[in-house]
Order: sequence, then C-alpha cells, then structure tokens
Amino acid sequence: MTQYSLFITCPRGLEAPLSEELSGLDCTDIRAVDGGVSCRGTMEQVYRINLHSRTASRVLLRLGKGGYRNENDIYKLAKSINWFNWFTLEQTFKVKVEGKRANVKSLDFIGLKIKDAVCDAFRDIYDARPSVGKIRPDVRVHAFIGERDVQIFIDTSGEALFKRGYRQDTGEAPLRENLAAGLLLLAGYDGSQPFQDPFCGSGTLAVEAAWIATRRAPGLMRRFGFEKLQNFDKAAWVAIRQQAREQIRTAPVPISGSDNDRQMIRAAQANAEAAEVDDIIRWQMADAQDVRPNGEGGVMISNPPYGVRLAEVQALQALYPQLGSWLKQHYAGWLVGMFTGDREMPKYLRLSPKRKIPLYNGNLDCRLFLMDMVKGSNR
Repeated sequence: MTQYSLFITCPRGLEAPLSEELSGLDCTDIRAVDGGVSCRGTMEQVYRINLHSRTASRVLLRLGKGGYRNENDIYKLAKSINWFNWFTLEQTFKVKVEGKRANVKSLDFIGLKIKDAVCDAFRDIYDARPSVGKIRPDVRVHAFIGERDVQIFIDTSGEALFKRGYRQDTGEAPLRENLAAGLLLLAGYDGSQPFQDPFCGSGTLAVEAAWIATRRAPGLMRRFGFEKLQNFDKAAWVAIRQQAREQIRTAPVPISGSDNDRQMIRAAQANAEAAEVDDIIRWQMADAQDVRPNGEGGVMISNPPYGVRLAEVQALQALYPQLGSWLKQHYAGWLVGMFTGDREMPKYLRLSPKRKIPLYNGNLDCRLFLMDMVKGSNR
C-alpha cells in the first residue's frame, strides 16, 4: 500500500499525546514540531487517525514539496501535482496558505497563485476549471511556506476534528474538544479512574472523559473530507467504523461534573445526551466546595474561571486558598489538574504542582498544573 507523508495539526502543547496516538495507530517516522506532528502512513491509517485521534485538529496529506525563490516556483510546484487523481472538475475547492518566515510579499497572493495553478492543471486536460467554494468546499488545499521551501497538502479531515458533532450549546468560551481530551491524556487519564470536574461549564471535559472510559472513537458521529476524494475506499472505511463501534464498552468508573450555574448544567446535559453518554455522567448543580469525591484515587481535571480584568483576578485569588483547603481535606489520593491562564494559581491554592505543562487555549497562554493530593499537604 502507498505510504504518504502526513502532517497532523494539533493545539500547541499537545504534540506529545498526539505522537503517542499516532504510534498506537502504527504510523512511522513520527516527528513532533510546534503545532503538529509529521509521520508516514497509508490511506487506511489516514482514515483511522481521523476517526480515533482525540487530540488532532486536521490530518493533512502531502502532495508536493519543493524549494522556491519566487512566487512562480510555487505556482510551478502546485501545477505539477496530479490534482485529478484527488478530485473532479465538478467539485469545489479552497486554498489556505500559512507561512513561517516566508520570503514572499503576501500569503494571500500565494493563495491566488496556487488556486490558478490548480485551475490551469485541470484546464490543460479538460478545457474547463473547477470552482472555488468559499463556504463549504468539497476539497481543502493547504500550503505551508517556510523560509526556503513550500509544502502543499490536501486536507483529509474536512471540518476541524475538534468538531465531534455532539456540542449543542457552547456556553461562553468553551474548551475545544481536542484540547479537553489532550488535558485528560496529559494527566494520564485512561478511563480506569473515577473522574470529576467541579467547574464543568458546558461539560466538555466530562464528555471527553466518558468517551475515553467507554473507548469510543471521537469521530463516530461525523463525516470527513476523505469521503469526497477520488480514491476513497468505502468498503475499508465501513469496516474501520464497524471495528470502532465494536470497541465501545460500558464505563467501568463513575464520572461526574458540577457547576454553580443552572444554565450551564442544562447545556452540559444536552451535550452529554447528544454524545450518547448521558447515562454515564452524573451532573450536579453545586458550588465547587460542596462537591465530594465520587470514588478513590480518581482524577479531577478542571478549567476553573479565570479573571481577565483586575477586579475579577483579585476576587478569584481570594477564593483560591479556600479551594486549596477543600482539595486537601477531601481529595487525598486524587490527581488534580487545573487548566488556567493564571500562573499564580498554585501559589494561592497553597499547593505545589508536580508538573506545569504550557498549553494554548486559542491564543491564550495557559498552564495545566498537575498536583498529587496528599492528606493535609501544605507546601
């Protein structure tokens, strides 16, 4: 089977868990860089990564790579690709260009050059050109322009992979699903430990924990870009999905989420129902400090509210010592992870983290603080 060069994008900070997922799917030549992981794999592995990866954002398959001195070199590279092996004249496409230290005047202009190259490649053969689809293109083309070379990819995912298909109501600024799953994996959560989130918001962390515990592939509810490509192997895909369905099991441990906002709990319940895990997760409307463990030796991962304005920050920092006492009093033997934009949080909780993992929530520079709770453990 043909092996392709792949680049799998992910939220910055999740390159390590993504590399582990790819290795579990038997990909080879796995190399992490900032914001993604490159590897080699067959078309069937492309299907599996899209279906099974909890942390990936997109699975890009490389069609061309070359050096460039000017815009024209990039046009030539794009035109030399056999686009008709991948999609048809009737399908719409869209080009997206990103650059790092790119030696070009404008990335937008490069996008137009690549679009022209694709159209010209079709015109040479069919005397007609495919249309550009701005909103919902059938096919997405990605180009990455470095200092000296350019890589051109076809996107096998379609919509970004964090769009699992269960989110009903997002609340204010929810965690993206793949970032939530990544926090769980970074904390070593594997579905064998009780799980709790006392600041659950719209419930993303608890839903992702339930999917890990039930071994449910995160892509089972959605469609993918590769289903529209010319070489799509429907029989192989049906078999891969069926296999994933057969892996689903009942959750071996309790999973719960709570929040002091009734509307949030309603949103979380709706999301859990859409994700088919409403029978697994126990939701509760409660202040964090009124919540008690749902088992021994569990994992708590939370994205507590963090202030942006100074007054909010000060109000929250006044609350942190109480949260610290509550954790020490009730959660001995648990691993607690707090994902926050507030670097000072452990100091105010009066807890010392065993690990501080830098991550980005969108453009927000955050930390996942992991703390082993020991009875009455002050610093």
